[in-house]
Amino acid sequence: MFTGLVSHCVAVRSVQARGRGALLSCPNPWVGDGEDPLQPGESIAVSGCCLTLLGPIGAELAFDLSAETLERTWFAELAPGRKLNLERSLRMGDRLGGHLVSGHVDGSGEIVSLDDSGDGGLRLRVRAPASVERYLVDKGSVTVDGVSLTVVEPRGAQFDLALIPATLAATSLGSARVGQRVHLEADMLGKWIDQLIRTR
Repeated sequence: MFTGLVSHCVAVRSVQARGRGALLSCPNPWVGDGEDPLQPGESIAVSGCCLTLLGPIGAELAFDLSAETLERTWFAELAPGRKLNLERSLRMGDRLGGHLVSGHVDGSGEIVSLDDSGDGGLRLRVRAPASVERYLVDKGSVTVDGVSLTVVEPRGAQFDLALIPATLAATSLGSARVGQRVHLEADMLGKWIDQLIRTR
C-alpha cells in the first residue's frame, strides 16, 4: 500500500529488453538517508505502478517489467532521462497524508491541456479511459503517475487537476506535456463500493 505522496523524482538510467519484458534501472535516492535499508523484493511505487525491487541494492535500483506491465502502462515508452516518481510502501503507523493507493494501474489517461492557473501552478486536464471515468467524483481522489491528487470538475471522461508549485517541483508532472500518457488509479474505496453494489 502507498499514499500517493512522492518522496523522490529520478531519471531513468537504462531500459534493457528482456524477451517480451524489460529491465529498468534508475538511481537509488535513498542511499544514506538513515531510513530502514531497502530490501530485495520490496514493493516500490514507480510512477504509480507497484514494482518489485531486485537485488543487489547499491547506487542503482533495478526492476523487472513484465510483458503484462508493458502492455498495461506507458512503460513501453521508457527511455533514459525520463522522470519517474518513487514512493516506498506504507508502514503501519505512518501518516496517511494522501489517500490509500495500491499501485495497481487502472488505465492510461492522456493530458489534453496545460494552463497557467495564475498562482504559480498549473491547471491540467486529463482524458480518462472508461475503466477510470466511472469513479471520477468532484473533490474525490485520483492517482496520476503515482501522485495523489484531487479531481476537479469531472465532465464525462475528462477532469481537471490543480497542480501547486510544490507538486510541479517535486514530481514528474513538472515536465508534463500535452499528449503525454499518464498512469491513473481510481480511488480504492470507490471501486470496492461499486463492486459491492453491482454484485448485490
